[in-house]
Amino acid sequence: MARKKGKARKAARKNLPVNEDEFKKAPHTFVFHRGVIGKNLLQLMLDMRRVMEPYTAATLRSRRKNVLKDFVSVAGPLGVSHFISFSRSDANINMRIMRVPRGPTVTFRMRQYCLTKDIQSSLKKPNMYARQFQQHPLLVLNNFSKDQPELKLAATLLQNMFPSINVHKVQLSDIRRCVLFNYDPETKLIEFRHYSIKVVPAGMSKSTKKLMQNKVPNLGRYQDVSDFFLNAGQLSESEAELDGEHNEVTLPQAMASRGNMITQKSAIRLVEIGPRMKLQLVKIEEGLCQGEVIFHQFVSKTQDEVAAARNVRRKKKQLKENRKKNQDADIERKEQEKAAHRAKCVAGMLKKKGMDPTSKNETVTYEDDDDTEYYRKEVGEEPDPELFPQHQRGGPGGKRKPFKRDFSSSRKKFKGSSKPDTEQKGGKASTSKPFSPDKWNMSNTGRPKGRVMNKRTVGKGKPGMQGSKGKGKVHGGKGKGQVAKFKFKMSKSKR
Repeated sequence: MARKKGKARKAARKNLPVNEDEFKKAPHTFVFHRGVIGKNLLQLMLDMRRVMEPYTAATLRSRRKNVLKDFVSVAGPLGVSHFISFSRSDANINMRIMRVPRGPTVTFRMRQYCLTKDIQSSLKKPNMYARQFQQHPLLVLNNFSKDQPELKLAATLLQNMFPSINVHKVQLSDIRRCVLFNYDPETKLIEFRHYSIKVVPAGMSKSTKKLMQNKVPNLGRYQDVSDFFLNAGQLSESEAELDGEHNEVTLPQAMASRGNMITQKSAIRLVEIGPRMKLQLVKIEEGLCQGEVIFHQFVSKTQDEVAAARNVRRKKKQLKENRKKNQDADIERKEQEKAAHRAKCVAGMLKKKGMDPTSKNETVTYEDDDDTEYYRKEVGEEPDPELFPQHQRGGPGGKRKPFKRDFSSSRKKFKGSSKPDTEQKGGKASTSKPFSPDKWNMSNTGRPKGRVMNKRTVGKGKPGMQGSKGKGKVHGGKGKGQVAKFKFKMSKSKR
């Protein structure tokens, strides 16, 4: 087999299957909404699914009647470890991040948000392509203090939501996106950003980069090629300000983009993709939205109030367990009563038939009762046919016989001659009986019996109709008088 070259080799490298062990170990997420959230928030939910790719259900669909237990039941077989839920109330928009299956649940209040399409429309050169979503993003947490336990717990939950990176085995060409969570201590808000990572060679002018990217420049304005490279206007001020010591690094590996070589300096640039959110940490609770509240931003309780709430929650849980045990006991008791009643009925039937109820070898046979024979024995005479209609054609045992029609009477009617009585008038055969509209056969017209035909149907040349010119005419003539005569007979017959 010939070895693939060029673009075919690169395409085959892109479509390499992901290692199953790594795929199973990576955390997976479900991103969904609860209740009616509106068009814009629904688009934000879809953008968040795009952020969590490829370890998320990109086409997940939910119904209004689905509850949280439905998602939990399918999360185990699919290896889903986190839920991201969006909900909306009259005053606020909430985003919950849940650890499946035992919690905790972290609730954020969304102060501001911006969609991906708005971010892309504001950029002059957006950096959006499908290949960058084939790998998971790089997570960056900034200013999450370990002194505050609620921030430490929230940072741990966010960190476990993304796959870990082994710095010794990772390929730099696979890191194409970055997710940033920045905590502001003054406003106590968490800023969420989603960037695309772009690596460009450092220390090169704009003209040199064009040649590196296989772009043929326009040299019509220059007298020599050196003027094109030595022109100071090729490097814009914005590009000069972006690159510097703060974003220049020495690459330990070769990159897929042109000009980025090993041990050469390259500049790392971040281009925002979207979405953008400002979040406020509101509440942390145990379990999946139903446990004890560990932290609340706006509500503070004393130790006695926390103990009282814990006792109420424990009593409710105990009542629920007792109710479930009673229901299971009732179901088992009813099944036993039903089985005992069934055994009692079978024993009674065996006793009535004169059989031993305790013997297990004998079997019960059920036969259909012959009501006709029973009536003959008890009354001593034959029953009326209307009394047992199901046996009126049956023999002994009430078995029905196949019905056979007797055609002897109809055969005897025309036994003497094969043709009915006719009279010869003018060399033509005509029936001896007068024509009766009630016996009119309307099978050719598809109309019900005794229906009057309109004038449009009469005389159109259709076979089997009155006044037609074809071979199938029944009653001769095609004038209007015969139509009127036919109508008169119909009205007379109805009377």
